[in-house]
Amino acid sequence: MITRRGLLKVIGGGIASMAALGGYAFAVEPLARLSVTRYAVTPPGWTPGLKLRVVMLTDIHACEPWMPASRIASICRQANSLGGDVTVLLGDYVAGMNFVTSYVHSSEWSKALATLTAPLGVHAVMGNHDWWEDKTAQRNGAGPTFGHKALQDVGINVYSNRATRLEKDGQGFWIAGLEDQLALVPGKKWQRQRMTGLDDLDGTLAQVADGDPVILLAHEPDIFPSVPARVALTLSGHTHGGQVRFLGYAPVVPSRFGDRYAYGHMVEENRNLIVSGGLGCSLAPVRFGVPPEIVVIDLG
Repeated sequence: MITRRGLLKVIGGGIASMAALGGYAFAVEPLARLSVTRYAVTPPGWTPGLKLRVVMLTDIHACEPWMPASRIASICRQANSLGGDVTVLLGDYVAGMNFVTSYVHSSEWSKALATLTAPLGVHAVMGNHDWWEDKTAQRNGAGPTFGHKALQDVGINVYSNRATRLEKDGQGFWIAGLEDQLALVPGKKWQRQRMTGLDDLDGTLAQVADGDPVILLAHEPDIFPSVPARVALTLSGHTHGGQVRFLGYAPVVPSRFGDRYAYGHMVEENRNLIVSGGLGCSLAPVRFGVPPEIVVIDLG
């Protein structure tokens, strides 16, 4: 039979463990960890002999103290060291929560991102928070947002339902970038279930003029069931891997598909999707089981 002293020890140990886990999720994983996650993929229809390394960053959510400009610059230096042929940015550059000591201006986070280099360029799309935090764009129901302008001003290629053809060693491939699927919020933020997207998948892919493989950049992975087999690989962020994951499962994922597209490499009907856990935090400055990550994808 457990004694009163034994019971108090168990309770005290449980409280201490919970405090330690909370401290880790609040102060260690979001702030002090950075992983490099690697995938090797040869999608159906990929050009034989075309070897392409893609470095992927997403969901930066610039703010103090969690993601200051200095930390973004440090992440960019590590990304540059990974030998990518092309670097892609998948949106949500602005802060996505109120638990901040100060916000990082777009001129600061874009200047940090401008240090990214890759032989075939840096290519970006916008995320939902980049739209939601731009009140002028919300009133107008159209962009460009201040995020579009900030990246363009530092020479980063920004895609809004656009496709462009690139070559490596004489072999071509396409980068296609969608505008955000949750861009416009009517009324107050609690009405987000009625959000309107500005993405145009059909119009974007109509710009692909030959049979070379296509890499699709889409901030939210929810578009994936509609992506045709013509697209070799879809890259997404947005979910943060659920931001809290236990044994590979996230109880809360910002997707109408729940945990289906929360994180990692998924193959459905011979179509490939990779979803990054991202770098920053949204809604609350907590990460557990899904540390900030840079993704490296070796194609071919």
